[in-house]
Amino acid sequence: MRRSTAIRAAASTVLAAGLAAPLLRRRLKLKPQVVIAAAAATPFAVTAVVPRSRKRDVAVCALQMWAYLATYQMPNDDPEALRRRVRVEYPVRFDRFIGAGTTPTMRLQRAFGTPGRFARWEKLLVWSHWLWFAFPHGTVAYVLLRRREGFGRAAAQVYATFDLGVIGYWAIPTAPPWYAAEQGLMEDGRTPELRRMMVEYGEQFWKSGWAPLYGFLGGNPLAAMPSLHFATSVTAAHVLSDTGRVAGVLGWSYAATLGLALVYLGEHYVMDLAAGLALAETVRRGTPVTAPFARRLSRAVQAIEAQAHV
Repeated sequence: MRRSTAIRAAASTVLAAGLAAPLLRRRLKLKPQVVIAAAAATPFAVTAVVPRSRKRDVAVCALQMWAYLATYQMPNDDPEALRRRVRVEYPVRFDRFIGAGTTPTMRLQRAFGTPGRFARWEKLLVWSHWLWFAFPHGTVAYVLLRRREGFGRAAAQVYATFDLGVIGYWAIPTAPPWYAAEQGLMEDGRTPELRRMMVEYGEQFWKSGWAPLYGFLGGNPLAAMPSLHFATSVTAAHVLSDTGRVAGVLGWSYAATLGLALVYLGEHYVMDLAAGLALAETVRRGTPVTAPFARRLSRAVQAIEAQAHV
């Protein structure tokens, strides 16, 4: 057997195992460390299976998110155990402090919202939240298509933000504002009480399709700290700014709109956004520091790739 064939066969096995592990983790009672390691190996394995192309670049990014999603969802494999660990009170106290006794979410909803109704700008905020699922990945795809020389750096920054942020969901599982409201921690004797406006509008707009749609996308409802919605959007805005002024303006406009939406709709605290911003800036400023390691890793992957595709 030629060496290249053996390398591709081994990489195919790693790829198959990494794809299967998150799907079979409950049935096989796999430990989280095993699932994470198997899934995290898939982006590297595919480079030895498939020659370099734009399609493969997309596959590498998709496999990276496959590993992220598995890691993000696993804390909620046992919902009761997660509820026993979840932190609910500390972000409420922080946001009440910066809101002078009332959280910014409550202040905004009481000042501008009307229970049971949605203004056009409120619908826009909901849609900015829903469109987040496409924004970070769309940014990476834009760089791949229009500025391919910057693709590696852009993808590394965006997906490093995802990967580092998910650590918080394991270490300090934190509940969002709507969950705190369900536990009675937002009550202050005034009306209206906190609304989870995204769900309200989702049920109105998607009707019977909302429940399965939210069930598919929900994954881990008690993962709020840091806000990866905001962190990845800030990172994407930086990436878009690197490609040009117009793209940068669009990126920062979206990030600002999403930040307002996350707080107003009751999905995140200001504290979550502050932590997300700090994460994004850490990734941004840490890029030059980690560049030598990234280059060494890239050379190692390219060496294996070259042997696999001779």
